[in-house]
Amino acid sequence: MVAGADVMHQVVPLLEASFHHRCSVKGAEEVVVGVSPPSPPVEATSSKADSESAVEAPAVIKAPAEQLQFAPSIRSGSFADIGPRRYMEDEHIRIDDLSGHLGSLLMCPSPNAFYGVFDGHGGPDAAAYMKRHAIRLFFEDSEFPQALEEDETLSESVENSIRKAFLSADLALADDLAISRSSGTTALTALIFGRQLLVANAGDCRAVLCRKGVAVEMSRDHRPMYDVEHQRITESGGYIEDGYLNGVLSVTRALGDWDMKMPQGSRSPLIAEPEFQQTTLTEDDEFLIIGCDGIWDVMSSQHAVTIVRKGLRRHDDPERCARELAMEAKRLQTFDNLTVIVICLSELTGCPPTSEEAPIRKVTCCKSLSSEALCNLRRWLESDE
Repeated sequence: MVAGADVMHQVVPLLEASFHHRCSVKGAEEVVVGVSPPSPPVEATSSKADSESAVEAPAVIKAPAEQLQFAPSIRSGSFADIGPRRYMEDEHIRIDDLSGHLGSLLMCPSPNAFYGVFDGHGGPDAAAYMKRHAIRLFFEDSEFPQALEEDETLSESVENSIRKAFLSADLALADDLAISRSSGTTALTALIFGRQLLVANAGDCRAVLCRKGVAVEMSRDHRPMYDVEHQRITESGGYIEDGYLNGVLSVTRALGDWDMKMPQGSRSPLIAEPEFQQTTLTEDDEFLIIGCDGIWDVMSSQHAVTIVRKGLRRHDDPERCARELAMEAKRLQTFDNLTVIVICLSELTGCPPTSEEAPIRKVTCCKSLSSEALCNLRRWLESDE
């Protein structure tokens, strides 16, 4: 992620779309709480892994009235691997039952879950800090709103709370003397409360929703080649050199990196404010993939969805799907650490395998010899002796 590092990041283009800004934070220990029983396998398809097949969702997606009674059934699995790098700088957190984990600290619509991926650079310190302190930053210090019913007021309050958490985390990294000022991390969080999915992103991690087999991108990579980011950087006094912000960093938003940021309160080319995507989940939404750029540098969103969908059809294990996705990225020769979380959202049954996935059965034929053939065989053997 930093120029002059042991590798250069390959970039996979995304579709342009309108986003609205929000900010968010990450960190906390890898927690898995209240995992619900496995759901039956979901249907697999033989769709092509083509980046153009991915659909980028609008900032807020409204669900049809007849589907509003849908309640997500949440379970997840994750996998992390150092990849070809010398050091591991990725961190992640996953909590399938947020209210069960936080207890009286949280009162929000059920089900509720929280996930985050943090891709560090300039050392592992910033990402590790986010993992260690995520619960405090997101749900204690940020004054997370308390409500049991879903409405627009709650959604807006939750976004504001997460924005506050992102910015607070950025400042906390500046104040912590144990963390190098050159250490930073990208951050992506996914929060489920009731039927609402809210994704906040600062950097080049990515969230992809599988909706009836089609990849719906719930975030946008913050890289210097995007016109909106390029304009913002130029207006704030920064520059792009060889695809890097100020010739150093391959992302335009991150937490930390205070050696590149202007003094607090000043306009900076590198910012910590995330962009938000929100959608109302329906029975068409099968699972969510969130991962660091080691995955997305070498495969499209649709390719990742296809792999996970087929995996769930075969073995119905989100953790195994996460590992298979990381192994596919290694096969495609990624240059980075690998971290991915697969979050199942629904229980789909009766999904027949596609022709591509149908098991190959061996057909064995048992045939017997007639009495005449047996006599001929016996005479042939005796004459041979």
